[in-house]
This record gives sequence, structure tokens and C-alpha cells, in this order.
Amino acid sequence: MYTIDLTVKNTAFPISVERKSAEEAEALYQLILTAMRSNSPDIVELQSEGKTEKKIAVRASEISGVQVIQKDGSAAGTGRPPGFFALTSDQ
Repeated sequence: MYTIDLTVKNTAFPISVERKSAEEAEALYQLILTAMRSNSPDIVELQSEGKTEKKIAVRASEISGVQVIQKDGSAAGTGRPPGFFALTSDQ
């Protein structure tokens, strides 16, 4: 399973959708990149394959980043997707 995370301007949390294969994840990644490069306020509509009831619509001009993550056993054990980390302070 692959997760595609979108970073949206002025939003603290990423928007995520899932794809079952690497090819489908790459195709969606390329679609989002094309929408980001168009510099138009078009709406990008996404539906997650992991949770079919999850639908997302976001204005392409508001997307500031996109990443594809392959879910595997090591990431599932920590509860955090790879590529993100948390800093803690001992006070």
C-alpha cells in the first residue's frame, strides 16, 4: 500500500490518500505535479483506495508539496509515516 501526502498552504496537517500499487501511486503523484505546475486554481479531486468512503477536493494552487510513501511493517510499528519525525524537549 502506498500513501500520497499533500501539504496544503496554511494547513498544519497533510492530506493523505492511498493507492494499492506503485504504478497507481506514481500516476497520482504525476497528476498532482501537473496540477501544481499549471498555476491555475483548478480543483484536484482524490479518493482513497484504502478507505473508499474518503474523498478529498483541494485547490491545486494551494498544494505546496506532495510525497509518496510505501507502507511496510517497519513504519506501521512506530505509528508514524517515514519522512516525518517529532522533536521532544526534556524540561
